[in-house]
This record gives sequence, C-alpha cells and structure tokens, in this order.
Amino acid sequence: MERTYIMIKPDGVQRNLIAPILERFLAKGYILRGLKFLTVSKSLAETHYADLSSKPFFGALVEYITSGPVVAIALEGKDVVAQGRKIIGATNPAASAPGTIRGDFCIEVGRNVIHGSDSVESAERELGLWFPEGLVDNTPVLLSQIYE
Repeated sequence: MERTYIMIKPDGVQRNLIAPILERFLAKGYILRGLKFLTVSKSLAETHYADLSSKPFFGALVEYITSGPVVAIALEGKDVVAQGRKIIGATNPAASAPGTIRGDFCIEVGRNVIHGSDSVESAERELGLWFPEGLVDNTPVLLSQIYE
C-alpha cells in the first residue's frame, strides 16, 4: 500500500468542491488517513513548492496558495499516487479529459483546484510537511471488499 498527498486549493474550497472531490477518491476505495482544513503560511507554501522556486510564476503561486483555506488530504491504497493523478487529470485543465477533476471543474492552469503528489517520494515528503503529527490509523472493515 502506498500513500499520497492531495490538496484542494483555495479556488476549490471557495467553489465548494471539497465534498465532490473527496468523494471521487473515497468512492474509488482509497483509505482516508488524514484530513485538515487550514490556511497555509507563506513559509509552508514556499517549502512545499521549493522545486518551483526558480520559475517566474513562483511568487504568484505562493500568493495564490496562501490566499485562502485549503484542504490537506492523506490517502492510502494500491498505486494511489499514479491512480490519484489520473483521477485529478493533467495540470493544464485544457488537456484534462472529461471525467477527471480538472477536466470537469477547471479552465485555467493557474486555478486548477487541486494538487496531487507526482511520485511516491514526493508524497512522503509532502505528507511529512502537511501532517507532521503523523497520520490516523484507519483500516476500514470493508477492506476485503476493495482488495483481493
């Protein structure tokens, strides 16, 4: 089982997309291991997006992610990083297929509603940043109905 980090960004929160987005992952069968509603500090935003710090849009990205509350989500499941990215869709909503979160809910790349870890290594780093207190032990009783 692997874990991933998902964040519903300020535009997704303001547009009341928390429940519809979370439902897509839970209905798929992924296990919720952490959930937070918070306003992101500038230092956390800069640390989270450190790999993009040399990009010309970095300042605007930090400003955007700190502009309102976000929902931080920790999920667990088989191949959850890659499958989560498929559920989310391409970074550019114009390239996202209908049926994906970005394909259904987004128009602009700079307001693409959601973040998802792009690798198992990124997921571990991001989960450590956003859930320093650790994750909740949550083993659903229906686990055998989801996995063989």
